[in-house]
Amino acid sequence: LRSKKRRPTFRRLLKTSDMKLENKVKNRQLKQQNVAKKQRKEQKRMRQAMKGAALQMPRPLETYRKRPEEEEEEEEFLESLPTDMMDEEDLQQMTAMARKASFITRDLSSCGPVHSSKKRSADVVRSYEKIPRKMAKMEEKELIQLLPIKDKSGVIPRCIERAVKRHPNEVEEEEEEEELAETPEQEDNEGASPSFMELPPEQREQFRVQTLNIKKQRIASLASAIISDPLNNMKRVKELRGMMMEADPSVAVSVRKMVMVSLMEVFKDIAPTYRIRPLTPAEKNSKVKKETQQLREFEESLVSQYKFYLEDMEQTIKDWKQKKRKRSQVVSFQSYRSLAEVSVRCLCELLLTMPHFNFHNNIIVTLVPLMNDTLKTVSDMCCDAFRKLFQEDRVGGASLATVRVISGLIKSLNYSVRPEMLRTLLSLRIKEVEMKKDLEATATKKKFMTNKEKKKNLSRMQRKWKKAEEKLEKELLEAEASESKEKKTKLHTETLNIIFLIYFRILKKAQKSVLLPVVLEGLANFAHLINLEFFDDLLNVLQNLIQSGNLTNRESLHCIQTVFTILSGQGDALNIDPMNFYSQLYRILMRLHAGAPNDDIIIVLRCLDAMLTRRRKQVTLQRAMAFLKRLSTLSMHVMPNASVGILAANRATMHSFPKCDFLLDNEIQGSGFYLPELDEPEHCNAQNTALWELHTLQRHFHPVVRRFAGHLSHGAPSDGSSALSVEFCRRSPLELFEDYSVKDMTFNPPVAPPASKKKDQFVVGAALLDDKLQKQVDSILNAAEDTQLDFTAAQH
Repeated sequence: LRSKKRRPTFRRLLKTSDMKLENKVKNRQLKQQNVAKKQRKEQKRMRQAMKGAALQMPRPLETYRKRPEEEEEEEEFLESLPTDMMDEEDLQQMTAMARKASFITRDLSSCGPVHSSKKRSADVVRSYEKIPRKMAKMEEKELIQLLPIKDKSGVIPRCIERAVKRHPNEVEEEEEEEELAETPEQEDNEGASPSFMELPPEQREQFRVQTLNIKKQRIASLASAIISDPLNNMKRVKELRGMMMEADPSVAVSVRKMVMVSLMEVFKDIAPTYRIRPLTPAEKNSKVKKETQQLREFEESLVSQYKFYLEDMEQTIKDWKQKKRKRSQVVSFQSYRSLAEVSVRCLCELLLTMPHFNFHNNIIVTLVPLMNDTLKTVSDMCCDAFRKLFQEDRVGGASLATVRVISGLIKSLNYSVRPEMLRTLLSLRIKEVEMKKDLEATATKKKFMTNKEKKKNLSRMQRKWKKAEEKLEKELLEAEASESKEKKTKLHTETLNIIFLIYFRILKKAQKSVLLPVVLEGLANFAHLINLEFFDDLLNVLQNLIQSGNLTNRESLHCIQTVFTILSGQGDALNIDPMNFYSQLYRILMRLHAGAPNDDIIIVLRCLDAMLTRRRKQVTLQRAMAFLKRLSTLSMHVMPNASVGILAANRATMHSFPKCDFLLDNEIQGSGFYLPELDEPEHCNAQNTALWELHTLQRHFHPVVRRFAGHLSHGAPSDGSSALSVEFCRRSPLELFEDYSVKDMTFNPPVAPPASKKKDQFVVGAALLDDKLQKQVDSILNAAEDTQLDFTAAQH
């Protein structure tokens, strides 16, 4: 009977673990070696048997070569014989006997020699019987060994061919193995068929559209079948993934792109919301329900197919980066870039939508180097994906993994990376999480009794009930908590340590790098989280950078913002006088860009809030009035939204320093003259000037600027007719700057449409101011109406 145990299919092999897969590959190799060894032995036996059969053929006992003269004489002798007296059979027999060396010693009635024994013939038959009846497996045919025939010449083996009826599963398995064993060199040989290339362009395009529609329908049917029943149709994923190797050159690029996107959507739909871990040996050996076993098989096949899909995406990107001309006849080398862009887009989508699933860190490792790619579309795509990942990451695990890879890449490339890579770190949600952590810390926590308190105050039955109650409460608390607070704090602390390590390395080793502006901006963003032990060194480094004169205005503003963010937070207890930084900001104010790219005003507004409003007790009145005067001058030649933000900052300064109303009076306070070009706010004598800019700003074209200018000219009152409305009072200068921005080519508040200029009749204003000129014009117009012009008279 045929054994019921069949070979495991390739799909079964994919569902097994890696160790089992390796063992199966080794066993297969050993079996192939054993089969080859058996084939060699059988061939050796066959040669020996054929050699023994050949010994039965009559051979001359003596072999020698005749001389040419003897051969000629023999031929002449045979020709001279009277052949008409002999029969043809006798002539043939004589000719055969003449060719033998010494036929007299042989037995003419037998084919073998006289001294041959029966033992040799018995050995020949016995050796032939030892040959196995069934030969090794041959391709597409089977040999049936028949009984041999023995004649005078010896043993003649016989066999016939029979067509093999193979099982469909075996055919499918061999097709899968051949598909895996296909090499790129074989695919290179596949090119465009001559019939397709010979078609005219119109028919060629029509053929391409028809083929593409067929492929689209096939992709759609496979994808819908997978999504409708993932548990039973996982084999369709492999079939769909096989279409990524489309060999038809007319539709290869389009089909591969569609398959990439379709598989991405399929995995997004069928992937579970948890990470699938490999089964332990004990779990594999244990008996489970049929539904559980089916779920396990589905999860294993899903993970394996997802892994193969990611490897295909990564290989496509590598082929494009390394410029490997693989399958150049099927897919042109110019199409590699478009295929790589689609692969990157699919990986970015999986990075954002499946951060909980397997191989997420592998996707991060693949995409982080592409953030530094020379192609801007690929680089921007990856940077945007990681920026969204940082914003959506609530726990911090994916952010920590990304920051680690970025740190290693920057160090390996010796800090020669694009600034956009570091700018993505500004999107980390560490500030928000820290604020949420503070709120959670203030919440009351449930306290549980210790064992000593239980034994002292409760009976045995009460302790038993108390234990069950506390266990239930702990489970409820774990179910309610979104994420562990300690886990968040640990992950965010490690992430910040790596970020500051990147920033401090660049400040130390690459101060002239293009990364310095981004580093200073990052320090300003995370300055409130820096440890106190780094404050002194960091302040000295920033001060040296500003005084070197090699920084731009924006970089200097970031340095100043970092310093005052530190001093307004944990560094408030430090006894430091940052007078140099006040002077630097006062000097930079009049050098800012007054046109459309006025983003530096945002940093100025943040610095003013930290330097004047929050530190009002450490700031002198002379310094506050000097900043107030220079900011008023600056507000006259910047964009409207910047003027609104600066005037709102001046309002906060006037509220923090009420004695600044000296600048609203034209009387001189003290001695000296105002020195507007002096860059020292303490010694420019700002008390001896007036805010005449407010009167000019009251005639500004923007209504909000006029409103703020009139409000400040009256001393910024909190109530009365000159007070601001609630919508302006409750918004900060940064919010006002963003609300009245003109980036989208929109004016806030909207401008009323112009009135219609069409007039039915002249009004009073149509008359000229000079009476004599008006009379002359009227007389000429009336004369022209009365005179009849004759143009024919001029011809005569």
